[in-house]
Amino acid sequence: MIRFYHALFSLSAYFLILASYLSPGVSAYLIPEERAAPVAPDGYTPARVDCPANTPRVRRATGLSINETDWLPQRTNNTVSAMKDLLSRINITGIDTGRYIDNLTSNGGTGLPRVAIAISGGGYRALMNGAGALAAFDNRSTDATQTGHLGGLLQSATYLSGLSGGSWLVGSLYVQNFTSVESIVLSTSGFLSTLWRFDHSIFDGPSDLNIVRYYTQLFDAVNDKKKAGFNTSITDYWGRALSYQLVDPSDGGPGMTLQLEPMKHADYSKAVTFSSIANDTEFRTAQAPMPLIVAVERTSGQVQIAANSTVFEFNPWEMGSYDPGLEAFAPLQFVGSNFTNGTIPRNGECFAGVDNAGFVMGTSSSLFNQALLQIGQVQGVPDFLLNAINDTLTDIGDDNRDIAAWPNPFFGYNASVNVNANETQLTLVDGGEDLQNIPLHPLILPQRRVDVIFAVDGSADTATLWPNGTAMVATFNRSEATTSSADDNRFPDVPDQNTFVNLGLNNRPTFFGCSNRSSGPLIVYLPNAPLSFHSNVSTFDLKYTIEERNQIIQNGYNMATRGNGSVDANWPACVGCAILSRSFNRTRTAVPAICRDCFTRYCWNGTTNNTLPNTYEPAQILQGATEQSTSSAGRVSGTLLLAVIALLLAI
Repeated sequence: MIRFYHALFSLSAYFLILASYLSPGVSAYLIPEERAAPVAPDGYTPARVDCPANTPRVRRATGLSINETDWLPQRTNNTVSAMKDLLSRINITGIDTGRYIDNLTSNGGTGLPRVAIAISGGGYRALMNGAGALAAFDNRSTDATQTGHLGGLLQSATYLSGLSGGSWLVGSLYVQNFTSVESIVLSTSGFLSTLWRFDHSIFDGPSDLNIVRYYTQLFDAVNDKKKAGFNTSITDYWGRALSYQLVDPSDGGPGMTLQLEPMKHADYSKAVTFSSIANDTEFRTAQAPMPLIVAVERTSGQVQIAANSTVFEFNPWEMGSYDPGLEAFAPLQFVGSNFTNGTIPRNGECFAGVDNAGFVMGTSSSLFNQALLQIGQVQGVPDFLLNAINDTLTDIGDDNRDIAAWPNPFFGYNASVNVNANETQLTLVDGGEDLQNIPLHPLILPQRRVDVIFAVDGSADTATLWPNGTAMVATFNRSEATTSSADDNRFPDVPDQNTFVNLGLNNRPTFFGCSNRSSGPLIVYLPNAPLSFHSNVSTFDLKYTIEERNQIIQNGYNMATRGNGSVDANWPACVGCAILSRSFNRTRTAVPAICRDCFTRYCWNGTTNNTLPNTYEPAQILQGATEQSTSSAGRVSGTLLLAVIALLLAI
């Protein structure tokens, strides 16, 4: 039987290889990359491991980690080519962008624009909308380097942050070794992958897995973690369920991966952790941006999230916060270890596996724990799982239904600053619960020196489930309250939510921070809008047809590219101007005329209109786009069919 599956998978690979020869637009990118290494010692259950020679320690958050500072020059070097190619294609008249970038990189690359992308929360809507934007920014996507497109912006980025539904997108791509959106979407309807099969509700489980078996696996995984002595919450069940859609549909963890080189097998007894991304080829060699997942701390018993709540970030090396309530980071791989006063005692033990990738994504989206409370209405759910969830609720109390329980590696550390120095457990919640639903917070850190952030907003702020800038306002308000000196990165001024709607700033891209007084990054705000599809689906809709999924992704692509330049032929050039804006200021370079025009049209000029708007009901911007998207999908399917026929004839 194993040989049969090997043969089947190999045949599928040859189909796709042949398809790439028949059509250059259908390439090996259809084949998912090698999955993140399954390094957890005992599946989902954290377990004791040998401590490394360099004892894991908590570090003060006085600057970036040595891991990040060592990685950044490599990433900068790797972004040069993609940025030069992107800028040359989008044709910013009046400047030789190739020579300009060469001049910026001649001094060790320190002057090169630093780009970041932030994907908002908002459930599956945010995942799909963000996926469309990333596909538009990815030069691996079919036709993404053609006129009007923006392929290469992702390859030019240094940071990619995700929150809640956005964290599902970021996490899912990275645990597949930074595969492309197109690879997952096209493979799902082809031979290789059943990821992102949202036509099967997370309550129902994968189509080829018996529902009782599915829930048994959820229960066993969480129960084993609990028996090992670790606190659990509903987030553990939620994170495990997410993994079947976003990591691996067979067991929520690593499975057999398909590659063009000889077959490799993953260890089914282990699970993918977020820290394992640090060892993946694409990230380790700085071929991919640095992923950041955002959550918020909510201390036990606290009902409301304070405006100055401690924002936690997860990156492949660490978890922690630069905020005043903590100002510390712990090595993510070992957060379950016996940390006291910032280190592991000589007779202490090291544990690994707490940072399961699904659990990290579940932590950032713990608001969706509320969905699991409806699980009793699903037919076929075994009683033992319902009893386990009810027992968990009893243990943690009703007020903590949305928490993720993490062992506190900061126990006893720096008590003068650390508000949780006396707590053995950290309680983290959905990153959007403080209204900062776009994960901008870690990207405006002065030490990261980000020049421009492309903020993809898939929030549902209005009564009709479109964004209205609430996330931008929340981050602005927090920044205003915490900025202590002129040297701090100042978040740009933004208007109130009514102004966002009344001036149409939530229906098209808008630049914030264009004035010289803005010391922080330029924000390119990209709100979800009906370019080719009304993608204002509910945050808590948990099931979509494949066609709906693809249409929402396509709409996100069109939102990011303005319909591949059909709405504004100069939009790609304006994106390039945004990338170069801060470097123009630093180098005192004369701003090209086309960029001046872009800034006039896309920069918010400070005008406000805070009158209460009417119910927001936007019209579709691109007419006939749905038919175009469907025919494009048909061309891909037709190419694959030709590949199959050709191979069968050859046999």
